[in-house]
Amino acid sequence: MSKKSDLSLHLQLFSVHGLIRGENLELGRDADTGGQVKYVVSLARALGDHPAVKQVDLFTRLIDDKRVSDDYKKEIEPLSANARIVRIPCGGKRYMRKELLWPHLDEFVNNVMKFNNDHDITPSLFHGHYADAGYIARQLSKLMGIPYIFTGHSLGRSKKFSLANEGLSEDQMNKQFNIDRRIEAEEKVLQTANLVITSTNHEIKKQYGKYENSKAAKYIVIPPGINVERFYPFYYDHDESFQKPEVAKQARYKLSMELGRFFKDTQKPLILAICRPDSKKNIHGLVQAYAISRTLQSIANLAIFAGIRKDIDNMDDNERQVLTDLLFEMDKHDLYGKMAIPKKHDPNNEVPELFRMAADSRGVFVNSAFNEPFGLTLIEAASSGCPIVGPDDGGPNDIVKNCKNGELVDTTSPRAIAEGIKKILLDPELWTKYSNSGITGVREHYAWEAHAETFVKKVTSLLNKELKEGTKTQTSLPPGKKLKNIKKFFITDIDNTLVGDDKAMAQLFEKLEKHKEDISFGVATGRSVELVQEILAEKNIPTPDIVVSSVGTEIYYGAAIDELSRDDGWATHINYLWKPLAIKSALANFKFLKLQKDDGEREFKLSYEMKPSSDNMAKIHKALSELKLRYQLIYSHDQFLDIIPQRASKGKAIDYLCKKWNIKNNNLIVSGDSGNDLEMLKGKRQAIVVGNYSSELEELRSGQNVYFADGEYSEGILEGMEHFAFWNM
Repeated sequence: MSKKSDLSLHLQLFSVHGLIRGENLELGRDADTGGQVKYVVSLARALGDHPAVKQVDLFTRLIDDKRVSDDYKKEIEPLSANARIVRIPCGGKRYMRKELLWPHLDEFVNNVMKFNNDHDITPSLFHGHYADAGYIARQLSKLMGIPYIFTGHSLGRSKKFSLANEGLSEDQMNKQFNIDRRIEAEEKVLQTANLVITSTNHEIKKQYGKYENSKAAKYIVIPPGINVERFYPFYYDHDESFQKPEVAKQARYKLSMELGRFFKDTQKPLILAICRPDSKKNIHGLVQAYAISRTLQSIANLAIFAGIRKDIDNMDDNERQVLTDLLFEMDKHDLYGKMAIPKKHDPNNEVPELFRMAADSRGVFVNSAFNEPFGLTLIEAASSGCPIVGPDDGGPNDIVKNCKNGELVDTTSPRAIAEGIKKILLDPELWTKYSNSGITGVREHYAWEAHAETFVKKVTSLLNKELKEGTKTQTSLPPGKKLKNIKKFFITDIDNTLVGDDKAMAQLFEKLEKHKEDISFGVATGRSVELVQEILAEKNIPTPDIVVSSVGTEIYYGAAIDELSRDDGWATHINYLWKPLAIKSALANFKFLKLQKDDGEREFKLSYEMKPSSDNMAKIHKALSELKLRYQLIYSHDQFLDIIPQRASKGKAIDYLCKKWNIKNNNLIVSGDSGNDLEMLKGKRQAIVVGNYSSELEELRSGQNVYFADGEYSEGILEGMEHFAFWNM
């Protein structure tokens, strides 16, 4: 390996669902453990070996579940000297399919931020794999001002089309697969990603071309690689000087014994298929092709390795139906003794040996999928010297163009599949030509070292361009970079707290400017973000680093007054069991409530006008509790009632921010004047109540950490800061 260069990239890759480990990959375990798993692990290792890369972090979900291996609960797993898997908690500890993780992705974002802050990491680049990780990379990019790239692997619009063909309704698709949310995330990624890496040109035209933002994306084609040492040519085994690894010898013996249980004549050429038991893979079409061809049945055996199973009854509906159909076809056409459907295989050690066994028998590998965006198994087969038959659609077109290693057919036609297989098996010269061309072509076009070299060149060019352009245009730090090194937070209400004494407010901001490297300034208010922007401009208030608006239901980060970016993680968190329409309906007949006009109603806030009364609040609580609704009531100034999610409030928003940015309570000061500040001023954090406060705050008099200032407005804030020695903390 060459020496590391002066340019040392720290790359962070994301593949969220969790069943990822360095060895013994459980490929085919379920729909989430396909080729993408092998891809990201291999990519991480290959990039880690590149001389321009200092570190590669492959982030995935931490899982602590008795149903899966303990390997998936290790926080850090080394892959090589400069590459590792980092497991991040989100959505609890139990393993779940990736479609159910969407509500928890913002938690993943926050925990990645915390990991990087705790370990003092500033990455060079984020790289999202699959739609959910694309969402995560985009959020991190917004927070940190760091470029991100995206690899889709499979796309939501194509999946939605397939699901519709299977008879699923829109509601079913969203319930089972969060399909619309996935497509929305993909659209935003195409619009904002610095690069979109695809495996083929066909993928750009046929897959991404279905998206509204497809033309906005910046594509680059970099085919994935394979480990050519693992997928070595079959004829190496016939060289007496070649030392075949012991694990490969064991795999060959085990597979020979397993296939021997199925076949009457084990000497025939082998027609091999390896894929997940998914209807899109069209294994059914391959079996039909074999069943309708007496020639194929007489000259070759058929072996289908369709994932890993223990009991078909315990598999999901799609997989169970596919396997049931295969067994039905096998019985219907009496293929016993000619066809094998083993229950399991080892993807790491046995798959390479399967390709070599097929090549040794002068057989063929078949990918009969209706559509194949890339086709990694076709490359693995070619590298081993086994000719291929694949779909004349998608990635296989590029593979066969580069490697000249087989036949592409219309896989919707079993007869066409059969003819493609026969053409190769019945022509020894053609078989040899395809075998040799495949071995040579893979080494030229599909080695991981070549992939990593192209990747690093493109990323280096991208980063140099971003650095050059950023130097010209950047006027302030992104929130992640700004808040990463902050030691203290000062967060204040605006109306009648910060605002009211212009002279004292100017003195306050003079002090904050002197301490801007250490102290972050934020506001927490009942105002909407639009009204916050208005008063900031009107009063010439510097843009806050943090805006907590609409009574703690929205959080924004500031770069400029008109460029506030929302914290989507907070929105996801407080959305839990929030049902505003049901609340409005329950309160519709209460005449003492009047909905506020203008910006009173927000996504997570309902605002009413209500005169003081001894029993109005009790009536509201009763009406909402009877319907088992989750909510909080905040009454202020003897006039305004805000109803917000149970998880929201100014105080809870500040707790969330402190956890996200690692700020301790004794390094935080908050200030306020009224009832809607009450919850924010309680607790362990240091709080200032300005002299012009409302009577609702009298209950805080006994609080240990609360200072009641004599001075009003910003003068009271300055007084309180001196009391707490905030400038010297």
